[in-house]
Amino acid sequence: MNTDDDGTLETRLVRVHGRVQGIGYREACVRRARALGVTGWVRNRMDGSVEAILQGSPERLATMCAWLSEGMSVALVDELEVTEMQPPRARFDNFERLPTL
Repeated sequence: MNTDDDGTLETRLVRVHGRVQGIGYREACVRRARALGVTGWVRNRMDGSVEAILQGSPERLATMCAWLSEGMSVALVDELEVTEMQPPRARFDNFERLPTL
């Protein structure tokens, strides 16, 4: 189960702008999300940004967003756009890397 004790499950769309492609950012993102118990997916976008759908408790999502912003030392994140997505949304079972959009 990917929620904390209160059972709250939130979904966020995140866009990461900066130097985040070609450095292993997505793979590191997958490893970190799985370690935190966050589900969803991550992919590169043609504009050079990285996009992710994150699902989990508010606390876990806050930790994951903090990592996305500054957790990988070789990444240079200029901007992190976080949009809370309102239910109903599909429940993800894991976290995976998708092809570039």
